[in-house]
Amino acid sequence: MNATTMHRVHGGADARGAARWDFSTCANAAGPCPLALAQVRAADTTRYPDPAATAVRQALAALHGVAPWRILPAASASEFIQRITAVTGRWWPGAVQVPQHAYGDYAAAAQAWQRSVQAKGLGEGQGGTEAVSLRWFAEPSSPRGEDAAPPADGGALPTVLDAVYAPLRLHGDPAWDATARDAVFVLHSPNKALGLTGIRGAYAVAPRAAAYDVAALCQALEAAAPSWPLGAHGDAMLQSWATPQVQGWVASSRAVLAQWKAALQQSLQLRGFRVHASVAPHFVVQPPRTFPADALAILRQHDVAVRDTASFGLPGGWRVSAQAANAQAALLQACDAMPLAQP
Repeated sequence: MNATTMHRVHGGADARGAARWDFSTCANAAGPCPLALAQVRAADTTRYPDPAATAVRQALAALHGVAPWRILPAASASEFIQRITAVTGRWWPGAVQVPQHAYGDYAAAAQAWQRSVQAKGLGEGQGGTEAVSLRWFAEPSSPRGEDAAPPADGGALPTVLDAVYAPLRLHGDPAWDATARDAVFVLHSPNKALGLTGIRGAYAVAPRAAAYDVAALCQALEAAAPSWPLGAHGDAMLQSWATPQVQGWVASSRAVLAQWKAALQQSLQLRGFRVHASVAPHFVVQPPRTFPADALAILRQHDVAVRDTASFGLPGGWRVSAQAANAQAALLQACDAMPLAQP
């Protein structure tokens, strides 16, 4: 597949708009976070924001206990994926290694910049023998909500840990400790955890040190960024993210999500779904074989949306996210009314 034919698939709104009962995204369904929403609404949109995002960098640096130079604001997680793929490809031509089942923008960015893609599962990389010069990991991952062990060689080459769902971890301890994270770029996109996915804005924490010149790479990434990576709303969201009050709200929301997730998994299992384990509020299910091939379209007619996992390399599955009781009732009613597959 070449870059011109790649079709990017995402959850959320489609050509028909947003579904009333949307299980297709990984946004925190307990949100939006009231404090963050209030700060976003109070943002001054009549003026340019600081192009250097000085206050944002300082707040996020304090949150993570790092020097401000290590905070790299981004217009979104997807924008940073494109940017670091372009810059590292110019400096170190080579393949991009992605998880076997992962967010499609890693591969889309590689192909857009004419870099080959190697998928890595539990075994060795697949998709070619060209030397890898950029690696992607995710903890927890999408769509499966799994953990990925850090590489044994740490910062031997540019590596990014996609940690956008880390604040929503519901079970277990992360595989990446502080030392492992310090050796790689760690990508954060707080709009997921805040339930504010319509607000764009993200950031990466650069490595403390690595086998390559981290400072020079950060300078190149800054040079490749737009003059204003953050608008007023994104600036406000990221500053609110760094406050103890908002961090406390996110922590408390995890207990609610865990209850909703357990109830949804049980209800789907009772209806013949195969439910896969996940440490996050989102998880993958295999629908009963009695469901017709157009089950997703039928759900959409009931104003219910789930995420087809075919684009993740998992045909036949759905990714669903923990939702409140009324949303679960709508999904289950639509499933109970599903016509039988034609023999």
